[in-house]
Amino acid sequence: MMKGNEAIGEAAIRAGCRFYFGYPITPQNELLEYMARKLPEVGGCFLQSESELAGASMLYGAAAAGKRVMTSSSSPGISLMQETVSYLASAELPAVIVNISRGSPGLGRITPAQSDYNQATKGGGHGDYNILVFAPASVQEMMDLTMLAYELSDQYRIPAMILGDGIVGQMMESVVLPEPVETIPEKSWAACGCQGRERNLVISAPFTDEDLIDLNRRLQEKYRVIIEREQRAEMIHTEDAEFIFVAFGIVSRLAHSVVDSLREKGCKVGMIRPQTLWPFPDDAFNRIPRAKGVLVVEMNEGQMLIDVRLALNGRVPVRHYGRGGGWVPSPDSIEAEMLKLMEEVEKNAVSL
Repeated sequence: MMKGNEAIGEAAIRAGCRFYFGYPITPQNELLEYMARKLPEVGGCFLQSESELAGASMLYGAAAAGKRVMTSSSSPGISLMQETVSYLASAELPAVIVNISRGSPGLGRITPAQSDYNQATKGGGHGDYNILVFAPASVQEMMDLTMLAYELSDQYRIPAMILGDGIVGQMMESVVLPEPVETIPEKSWAACGCQGRERNLVISAPFTDEDLIDLNRRLQEKYRVIIEREQRAEMIHTEDAEFIFVAFGIVSRLAHSVVDSLREKGCKVGMIRPQTLWPFPDDAFNRIPRAKGVLVVEMNEGQMLIDVRLALNGRVPVRHYGRGGGWVPSPDSIEAEMLKLMEEVEKNAVSL
């Protein structure tokens, strides 16, 4: 039995993370505390930084040295890190960043939320860049997707984010512990001493305009490969579904219970649950040929809604049910919204 925040910490250590830099903020503090206890036991370094800015900068330095590294925070703390996230992406440095998001905007409150979707998936810092974004819906996925985040972050030399929320971070469930990573491939590009070889130089901004244009072109080519290969989504009863929920994180578990309830009543309902928010699983929306309507449910004012509409490209009517500020929908209210959509579609009253 583990808390979601602790599961991330254990997975990071088993993935080979040996450096953690971070600053306390609720509701992710259990992760910071777990790393403080456990990293020294495996010869790692835990350092509570003086601020989120400092922690992110330390992350950059250790990542440039070729180490598997982590930082974590919650919404306003992640906002403070965004300049460095852009630098990490520019320097093509692998690193894992955890956001256990809370109510917002501004300082907000410690209630759970999903209002950081756009910040994570659209690049919260400056420039044309992306990072991998994973959306766990259970404590087991907190662990499994953290392991995957390290693997893909190294493979593609790109920062990765675990985007959770206060509920998944705080809930406790049973988990199956993954096997520790035995060997981590050597990073030939790392700035870790150059005895016997030419030196490596890790920089965030090339020295000429032409080089910066080339960097942007290379990054976009890499992102196209990631979009093609790394989309992930769980498809639930979508083979015959006429109406589809789209939800991620804790909301997907609430929506899943509604899918089961409505199917018991004879309604052909299913769900697409994105596990990667970037790359967004556009391909999943090509596998719902019977869909007549889609309901996007999220704890914000309609951020993933935009990506769902782009994926469907006007083929299916789309509605949104959500609210910001730490609001959590009930299964009854989710079911009522779906029944309303079904009624509207049957009456041909929905505009695309």
